[in-house]
Amino acid sequence: MTGPQIIVLATPVFLGLIALELVVGLTRGRNTYRLHDALSSIGLGMLSQVSGLFTRLLAIGIYTAAYEHVALFHLPVDSIAVWIGALLAYDFCYYWLHRAGHRVAIFWAAHVVHHQSEDYNLSTALRQTSSGALLGWLFYLPMAVVGVPPVVFATVALIDLLYQFWVHTQQVGKLGWFDRWFCSPSNHRVHHAVNDHYVDRNYGGILIVWDRLFGSFEEERDDAPCVYGTRSPLRSFNPLWANLEVYWAIGRDAWRARSWWDKLRIWLMPPGWRPADVAAADPKPPFRLEAVRRFDPPMSRAAQFAALLVFTALLGLACALLWHAHRLSFGAQLAGAGVVVAGLWAVGWLSERQARRIPTAVAA
Repeated sequence: MTGPQIIVLATPVFLGLIALELVVGLTRGRNTYRLHDALSSIGLGMLSQVSGLFTRLLAIGIYTAAYEHVALFHLPVDSIAVWIGALLAYDFCYYWLHRAGHRVAIFWAAHVVHHQSEDYNLSTALRQTSSGALLGWLFYLPMAVVGVPPVVFATVALIDLLYQFWVHTQQVGKLGWFDRWFCSPSNHRVHHAVNDHYVDRNYGGILIVWDRLFGSFEEERDDAPCVYGTRSPLRSFNPLWANLEVYWAIGRDAWRARSWWDKLRIWLMPPGWRPADVAAADPKPPFRLEAVRRFDPPMSRAAQFAALLVFTALLGLACALLWHAHRLSFGAQLAGAGVVVAGLWAVGWLSERQARRIPTAVAA
């Protein structure tokens, strides 16, 4: 069974847990869902999986080539120790990739998609980038060099990814000893927050011990509620813009910079760094937490119904495409992906079409 097929099988579980979280939130009087934001997050996850039909081959292909040609050993597939070691190694490599995703601009340009939602719930877990595989493979090459078989690598990668779904919730509080060792809802809420003392913390995928070891851990505080999103808000439900906005911003500043050195290093500097001449010509106001306002455009009942109808059809199409992808020609895959992209753009348009006509931003 292929990775995309496993994701298809997991989709009803994801949606069922999202529905359960919604019911729990409504029952407690602490609902964390808004329709347009949830559709945007799930849609970006859908787009990530569909685009992965094309980009995943690059990452797996490079890993496999490194394993076959430069591996120091070829570790046995049937060893439990190899599987456990591979899972720990993957989580360790993921920590550094995730950390780079917040500390290096070009990696942030891909990872930012996951942080754009100003809500925090299980649908946020599905909000994934469509460009992360283009450079993310760099951080996992050590596993290929050591000799972790590709099938083991692909499996532990899927395990690490699936684990992280459940930690995206506000309905589970602190978990005592579990919080000290593992990535948990409390620890990961901190990671998604833009508060000064929370920002760029808690990168662990399964284990939080990496953060404790390397100085990036921060505990959630009762006196400082998390505020979610990014410090440069997307303010759109357009899935294409969500994936391209930071690349565009960096590229624009690189184009305007006079120094060739600045044109290059802006991609490798921390997110938000700008060449002095560009920042002077086009200054940006400093981030202020008290000024944060959620992007919350109104949707008529007709727009909500239309968005849900189109989205449901797209979900079925995406699942069919992922399930049968290995049997389809490249052209058929490309056509199916095109329909999904166009449909998700339409859902985004329905979600935000009144945003410019009626300003209804709601305080976070």
